[in-house]
Amino acid sequence: MDISPIQQPANVFSSMCSSRGALQHVTGRWGSLTMVALKRSDEPMRFAEIRRKVEGISDRMLSQTLAQLERDGMVDRTVHSSIPPHVDYTLTPLGTKLADALVLLVSTVEAELDQVVRAQEIYDKQH
Repeated sequence: MDISPIQQPANVFSSMCSSRGALQHVTGRWGSLTMVALKRSDEPMRFAEIRRKVEGISDRMLSQTLAQLERDGMVDRTVHSSIPPHVDYTLTPLGTKLADALVLLVSTVEAELDQVVRAQEIYDKQH
């Protein structure tokens, strides 16, 4: 007799819900930057291309980030059996859907950066 756990509706506010981990992978610093880099590229990217685009990320962190996003169904990893062999990364349809929202967020932050900097300066003077 196969007993499977009862499937609860997704709830990111619940500490027991796996949606929390997926949300963290997408919205964490490296996950969001990696997904936006892949989305803005609109073409498959190799590991080194992503690393150059996402300044400051280490090889180890990029490797972990890509593995998490692949596990969550947001990134496809394709190994080409060429000489030398190489690997490409692309967004899945789910990854594209989520990356669209991240691109909007990133674009808004970039467009409103002057306002953010002014607010920071005011805050810093007051504290």
